[in-house]
Amino acid sequence: MFRLISWNIDSLNAALTSTSARAVLSQDVLKTIRSLEPDAIAIQETKLPAEGPSARHEELLAQYFPGYKWVWVSSVPPARKGYAGTMMLYKEGLSPVKSVPKISAPDTMDDEGRLLTLEFEKFYFVNVYTPNAGDELKRLSDRQKWDILYAEYLSSLDKAKPVIACGDFNVAHKEIDLANPASNHFSAGFTDEERDGFTNLLSKGFVDTFRLIHGDIKDVYSWWGQRIKTSKINNSGWRIDYFLVSDRIKELVKKSEMIDSGPRQDHTPILLEIDL
Repeated sequence: MFRLISWNIDSLNAALTSTSARAVLSQDVLKTIRSLEPDAIAIQETKLPAEGPSARHEELLAQYFPGYKWVWVSSVPPARKGYAGTMMLYKEGLSPVKSVPKISAPDTMDDEGRLLTLEFEKFYFVNVYTPNAGDELKRLSDRQKWDILYAEYLSSLDKAKPVIACGDFNVAHKEIDLANPASNHFSAGFTDEERDGFTNLLSKGFVDTFRLIHGDIKDVYSWWGQRIKTSKINNSGWRIDYFLVSDRIKELVKKSEMIDSGPRQDHTPILLEIDL
């Protein structure tokens, strides 16, 4: 059985080194993740510099996750500094092969550290931090191109061996995937274009494991906006973080769920257990 966890951490540095109230909540989440003893962890939005984690970051990661190794990719010029970025941790004893895919994405998206892949013996494990369409949907057109190219990338991997893809996909696929669909129809993350992009991805031979296990359950989300202080208390959330798997291994999925992150708003970690 493989146990995998995905989490948009919203700054690895802040989570590891800050003493703010929010950082303390993030540190509690890190402890929760470690207590579950996952085989591998995918982290999005690390916001690390181009050279990656510092010596202090590495020291703290080793304290939180003893017995794990990690790989990372950061945003590099011409992309913005300290932007996006992904990391993956895995238990010592495993020996995956790391790759940093380039999918010919528009603008600087290929340079923002948004994709990281580990190839295990029986499957690919892909970590993605999908670009946000942005304020006033300024990046929607580029986002649509990304969605097409990312779907093609996963499909190409799937021809070789099954795929497990996870991360912050920045889209609520169906109306039941957010608390207030009517008022967010033209908001980034719930436009028709982004939802169609996700539908296209699934049509390439992948399944949303949360819906596979839980059907049309409502009011279960993975993200609550920080700008509204009561968003999590009121469960005014969005489900924008996913574990997808190749259709041919969907029967092996045993669990797909959110991990309780307590009072911390923003993203909560998600968990997949699969009998590979």
